[in-house]
Amino acid sequence: MTTPPPDLPPAQPVILVVEDALDTLQLLCEALTLEGYDVLAARDVDEALERFMVTVPDGVLLDAVMPGRDGFSLCAQIKATPAWTHVPVLFMTGLSDTDQIIKGFASGGVDYVVKPLRLPEVMARLATHVRNARVSRLAQEAVEVAGMGSVLLDSQGRVAWCSPQVRDWLGDLTLPASMEWLRRAVIQGEASGGSGPKGRLLARYMGQGHPGESMLLLTPAADNNPAADRLRQASLTPREAEVLSWLAKGKTNRDIADILGMSPRTVNKHLEHVFAKLGVETRSAAVAIAAAHGGVGG
Repeated sequence: MTTPPPDLPPAQPVILVVEDALDTLQLLCEALTLEGYDVLAARDVDEALERFMVTVPDGVLLDAVMPGRDGFSLCAQIKATPAWTHVPVLFMTGLSDTDQIIKGFASGGVDYVVKPLRLPEVMARLATHVRNARVSRLAQEAVEVAGMGSVLLDSQGRVAWCSPQVRDWLGDLTLPASMEWLRRAVIQGEASGGSGPKGRLLARYMGQGHPGESMLLLTPAADNNPAADRLRQASLTPREAEVLSWLAKGKTNRDIADILGMSPRTVNKHLEHVFAKLGVETRSAAVAIAAAHGGVGG
C-alpha cells in the first residue's frame, strides 16, 4: 500500500501594509512578522495593486490619506474586483472626523485604527478580521464543493453578492427574467427557474444575512439530478452540509474540525446525523451521494 505524502504545514496569512510613512511601515512590518504573518509592503496605491497582482493577501492595513490616490479609492477598487472582494481592509487614520470614518466603511473597509497606532490593538483587530474572512470564505467554498451556489438579495430584490458557481450558471443577474424566480423563492420558501449547465435550478430561502438581505441556496433541480433530490429531502442543516462538503473533498474528521473550528467529536456527531438523514451507513456511501450531486470535481 502506498503511503500518502505528509500534509504540508499550513501557509501563514499574508498581510499587505500600505503606508507612505517609512517609519510606520517598518514598525508594522516588524510587528506583523513577530506575530507570524508573511508581510508585503507598499508605499502608495500603485505599488499596492502590483502586490495584489502577485499574490492576494489575507488582509490589508491601509493608510487612509496618502499622496496621489488615497486609501479610500484603493479599498473601493479592491471591493469592486471579484477575486479580491473577500479580503478584509482595515484603515489606519490620524483623522477622528466622523465623515472620514464613514467614508472608510462606505468604500468597503471592515474596521479602522487611529494613529498613533497601538500595536496590541492593531494585532487583535487584524487577527479577528482575518479569521472571520477565512471562515466565511471556507463556508462559501464548502457550498461550491457540494455542487451548490449561494446568492444574497438586497432589500430591493437585487443581487448584493453571489458565489462564482451562481454566476457561471446564470450569467447576467441584472436581467429582470433572472431575478423574478429568485424573488419568488424568498416569498414562497423555494422556487425553480434559471437554466444552468445542469438544467433548471432550485432556489431555497435560507433566511436573512445582514439586515434586509435575503440568503438563497441554489442547487440543480430534482428532476435533473436524483442525488440533489435525495440531499434536498434529507434537509441537512447548514453545518451538516458543510461537514459533508469537506468530507466529499477528502478531508479527515480532524481536518474538518480544524477548518470549521469545532472538535473532532462534534464532527463525528454531525456525520452521524448526516448518515442517518441520507439513509447510509458509511463515509464512502455519503461521499458517493455528494459526488453524484456534483460535490467532487463538479
